[in-house]
Amino acid sequence: MTVDNPRRGLVLVVEDEPSIADLVRLYLTRDGFGVHVERDGVAGLAAARRLRPVACVLDIALPGLAGTEICRRLREAGDWTPVIFLTARDDEVDRIVGLELGADDYVTKPFSPRELVARVRAVLRRTAGPPAGAGQPVVLGRVTLDPGRRAVTVDGGPVQLTSTEFDLLAYLMGRPGRVFTRDELLAGVWGYAAHAGTRTVDVHVAQVRAKLGPASVIRTHRGVGYAADG
Repeated sequence: MTVDNPRRGLVLVVEDEPSIADLVRLYLTRDGFGVHVERDGVAGLAAARRLRPVACVLDIALPGLAGTEICRRLREAGDWTPVIFLTARDDEVDRIVGLELGADDYVTKPFSPRELVARVRAVLRRTAGPPAGAGQPVVLGRVTLDPGRRAVTVDGGPVQLTSTEFDLLAYLMGRPGRVFTRDELLAGVWGYAAHAGTRTVDVHVAQVRAKLGPASVIRTHRGVGYAADG
């Protein structure tokens, strides 16, 4: 089912509980998004490939194909559309696995629909990047980050990051040498520290480091936090 409202773009919602899907659809529509709803994972993956939404809100426990599998297949195909997971389990293992698969955020049921909409808007603001002409490329060591194109390269070769991974790296590289606590990074990058755990920062840092490989510029300052050092 699709609700047309193109002002903010189309969001794909894959959720098998009708009451939750309807609530999410209602609040996203009120905020100016178009919404397409699917009830199972197979249809959800097909819709993601066909419709090219601006963001995907995926339940993890779906019939046919799990939300984590949808995300994995999209990322393997080079599709880095922002993904926010919904889950009924407040399980740190699930949360970490979801982030490692390339999700941008994670919301545990029961949740505030207003908060979910705020998170969708936040990840889309980050994806949109700065205004045209704003921000010069930053080079640290072998890593170059271009804020205008939202692109990262190592020795000239492209590195694929999720929108949240990019913003975390940009936040650190934009202030080289400064050490940030995990709480500061949650507030500065995610924008809602009160609703997230610091383990989220650790997982994203680990993912960025893995993608940058030996060229990684993120350093751990034990007992304090993280910094980008050239």
